[in-house]
Amino acid sequence: MAHYDAIIVGSGPGGAMAADGLVRSGARVLMLERGDWVVRGPKNHEPESIGMLSAHYSMTTPYDVETDAGRHHAGAIHCVGGQSVFYAAVALRYREQDFVRTTVGADDGVWPFGYEELEPHYARAEQLLGVSGDSSLDPTDPFRSAPLAQGAPALSQAGSRLHAAARRLGLHPFQPPVAIMREGGSRPACVNCGACDGFACGVGAKGDASQVVSTLLRLGLEIRPRSAVVRILSEGTRATGVEYVDVRARRYRVAFADAVILGAGAIATPHLLLASGSHVHNPGGRVVGRYLTRHCNAVVCGGFRDAPGGGLMSYKELAIQDFYAGHSGYPTLGGLGSIQQEAVPAAMVERMLPRLLRPLGRAVLPHLAALIVMTEDEPVSTNRVTIDRRRVNALNMPALRVHHRYTARDLARRRALIGEARKLLGEAGAFATIWRQIDTFSHALGTVRMGDDPMISALDADGRFRGFDNLYVTDGSALPTSAAVNPSLTIAANALRVAARIVSGAGRAEGRVRVERREAADAIT
Repeated sequence: MAHYDAIIVGSGPGGAMAADGLVRSGARVLMLERGDWVVRGPKNHEPESIGMLSAHYSMTTPYDVETDAGRHHAGAIHCVGGQSVFYAAVALRYREQDFVRTTVGADDGVWPFGYEELEPHYARAEQLLGVSGDSSLDPTDPFRSAPLAQGAPALSQAGSRLHAAARRLGLHPFQPPVAIMREGGSRPACVNCGACDGFACGVGAKGDASQVVSTLLRLGLEIRPRSAVVRILSEGTRATGVEYVDVRARRYRVAFADAVILGAGAIATPHLLLASGSHVHNPGGRVVGRYLTRHCNAVVCGGFRDAPGGGLMSYKELAIQDFYAGHSGYPTLGGLGSIQQEAVPAAMVERMLPRLLRPLGRAVLPHLAALIVMTEDEPVSTNRVTIDRRRVNALNMPALRVHHRYTARDLARRRALIGEARKLLGEAGAFATIWRQIDTFSHALGTVRMGDDPMISALDADGRFRGFDNLYVTDGSALPTSAAVNPSLTIAANALRVAARIVSGAGRAEGRVRVERREAADAIT
């Protein structure tokens, strides 16, 4: 049976970037992905397309969720590239201050290294994803060793209007860097369809993890889509491989490697660790699944009598970081977070509205402009992922439950940012505003966090799962704090950093450990 240098579970930013570092070093790598490739084409951004709302990509592994909004069921997106295929493509780095903080309590998340260690990997991730933009106007932009390869495009009519309104309020607006290819790049150029967030890019201009995987296939990476990992195999202090379900054949299989890297995401990775019992060997095993963060976000929408964009919806042309470190009007809250422009694609509006109301939605849409407010939420032990061994899911794994409540401070900071977003929309000409909480886990982080203290962090500074010599985590669950910016670029940079550690010798196997193969008899129900 084939034996690999490394097995990577998941193909999102954490898995894809770890693969990039290993494959380019000459390692033989197997990637296992629960979902399949997303079909690309001009229909990707149409209402009945295979967007993020499609049942084919959501609710494939439903789990119970208990949040401020009550109890309900939710699901995850499974495809090659993971959630990055449907993300908004904003590629902001964590700020330097995000890596240095005074702890509030004994269990507060603390980074085991500073920004300077991650900086070269940020630059590499930006290159791989084709990030474009101009960071010179960002008042909080951290040190960069290299500029972005492509500048920001000219502002649209709506973007110019929002920027002018922000400057009249004494703010410092800028265009956030995005992983979207402009003219003259290595990928097809953006066609400005306005359907980035929630949809796969039909032309391939958006830089997502699936494109990194596609490149690595030509360099020797082996990927098995529709392969759901259900157990980590181990002997003593070493992970020897994984057991997975071949969804097409409806059978259990095993694969072996010198190192196992988990990049399945901040919900699925702790689910796998807990279901495998791996946490019992970790001195910080009690934190596995805990300290779940997901940002405290909301969308603030303004109604205009005219069409602020001339009937065209612009996308992510504005970001405000003036309140990132704090606000004089809220001295006890600390840093508030970010404000970004948000476009609501016409296709998504049509998909969400009843058919009879869709013409009304198309008529109203040009008169709207939206901003998203993003607040860092505090890492809290009771916000967690747990398993219920009394119940099983379709993969015969213990059922998954997610518990989350925002703190009073989280909600206060979000209210403050909503107020600032409303001021900005009003200054731009909105006659009314409404807001809506974002209740997804698309920015889930922190459930298998890194740290120096082995009792309150499951991973060491190299991303190694404590208690094992060769088990690593490279997805968002490794990040101890959420900061107040989009996390994808930081996940990607940290995965590249961990891969470099592995290549340099950390956790390398001296020999191959053979385990008894478990025969699979049960079909998936």
